Amino acid sequence: MSTDPIKEAGRKAKGKRPYFLQDEQTEQLLSVVLAIAGELAVVRERLDTVERLLDKNGVLRREDIESFRPDAEQAQQRQLWHQEYIARILRILQQEREAISETARGEIALEAVVKEFTEK
Repeated sequence: MSTDPIKEAGRKAKGKRPYFLQDEQTEQLLSVVLAIAGELAVVRERLDTVERLLDKNGVLRREDIESFRPDAEQAQQRQLWHQEYIARILRILQQEREAISETARGEIALEAVVKEFTEK
């Protein structure tokens, strides 16, 4: 398992990605939107849980959440989370970019082999 959380967030399944819509860019946009929607749904549920538990236990009020300011370590942890979050959301675009790059490297290698054999 990778220890780089950004790489982990961008993991992909083996094999070719199935596309269901006629336009690949529309499919990619849909994937990004659905990734954001999934992430937002989880965050909203967690936030609702925290607010309800805090209200029930009287430990803190919702206004306290609004006025909270993270310390340096907390801000750094949040920044890392944001990077991982964006990597997950934009995963499909990164994977397409990698596929194009791999194809280009393969074409360059093929061109070099053809050139080597045709020059002899």
